[in-house]
Amino acid sequence: MFLVVFLCLNEKKYDTRILQTFVAMNRKLKMGMIGGGPGAFIGAVHRIAANMDGAIELVCGAFSSDSQKAKQMGKELFLNENRVYENFQELFKKEKLLPESERMDFVSIVTPNHLHFEPAKLALENGFHVVLDKPATFNLAEAKELKKIVAASGKYLLLTHTYNGYPMVKEARQQVLSGKFGKIRKVFVEYPQGWLSTFLEGANQKQASWRTDPNKSGIAGAMGDIGTHAFNLAEYISGLEVEKICADINIVVPGRKLDDDGAVLLKFNHGASGVLIATQVASGEENNIKIKVHGEKGGIEWQQCDANTLLVKWPDKPLEVWRAGTDYLSSFAKHNTRVPAGHPEGYLEAFANLYRNFALCVNAQKEGLQPKEEWLDFPGIEEGVRGMAFIENVIASGKSNEKWSKFVV
Repeated sequence: MFLVVFLCLNEKKYDTRILQTFVAMNRKLKMGMIGGGPGAFIGAVHRIAANMDGAIELVCGAFSSDSQKAKQMGKELFLNENRVYENFQELFKKEKLLPESERMDFVSIVTPNHLHFEPAKLALENGFHVVLDKPATFNLAEAKELKKIVAASGKYLLLTHTYNGYPMVKEARQQVLSGKFGKIRKVFVEYPQGWLSTFLEGANQKQASWRTDPNKSGIAGAMGDIGTHAFNLAEYISGLEVEKICADINIVVPGRKLDDDGAVLLKFNHGASGVLIATQVASGEENNIKIKVHGEKGGIEWQQCDANTLLVKWPDKPLEVWRAGTDYLSSFAKHNTRVPAGHPEGYLEAFANLYRNFALCVNAQKEGLQPKEEWLDFPGIEEGVRGMAFIENVIASGKSNEKWSKFVV
């Protein structure tokens, strides 16, 4: 009910039939979780985001390969102990046997990369929608196979590229797609972090250990972990697709097995060029992903440290400062704004926007209704395939002596 009330307040013209149908359902969507046990920060983020609008409830999980840790997590989350499973195979087998009114509607997969494909595949094949942490899979071949499985299942898959959920990122995309800046010429995107400036994995720090392990993370470190976010943001806002790349990939910290730093020259379709920087060894940096897109008539700039602001730049008039929560924004930005102007919205709200749009689409499908365009505006398996292609192309380019490499999907 809270979700319905929120939507009524936030949009003056809303599809009355959709809202009445959601009220008639009279229950929340039920979520399961794979991974996200004690010490796994991203699991907690997913749970907060899913819960923010009151439209989703966590009902079951396979939180850890360690049964004691799994049980501990279930107790902390006040779950029925019979629905805390030892592994994801058991989760799907037993949840499928429950009455529709009790079993989970979708599963959120928040495991390391090497454990993305199989549970996502099983979920879809057993009739469950999927929320999947990025990158989509361990390699490109798995992502392509998963795309086929998604198509055959008829279910939704949400890939949590968080920054895609910010209202002013939505606004930036709509302004670029409107054509007001003319033909896009240049895209700059950077994602600097400093948390891996030392050999943190040597101290058995959990997040560092698996993210720098090629057996769990895949062939890329920084480029897979945060480079994919930058790549997704560049393509999402510009509306363009990368066609060629030239990458410089580095391992800066001695003893590290995967890249922790890199820069990529980009060639987009329709003639635009760009630069992507992703590093986890920029000492003192936190998490300020930033993007600039320039066309022949003007451009935009957005950064996470001031997420409520979008800068619009012109060659012949003053800089414009666009703010979240204001009436002049597009329907896509308004739909993803939760509070009036001047009230900061951040990472958790952006994450929750992805979950909310996904939930709206799942509910609409349950009732045989067509989702609104604003609801469908979340990253899915197509972005997952392109993200995995980015990883494999970037690493190959970094090892090549060729200046430019064709971007192969």
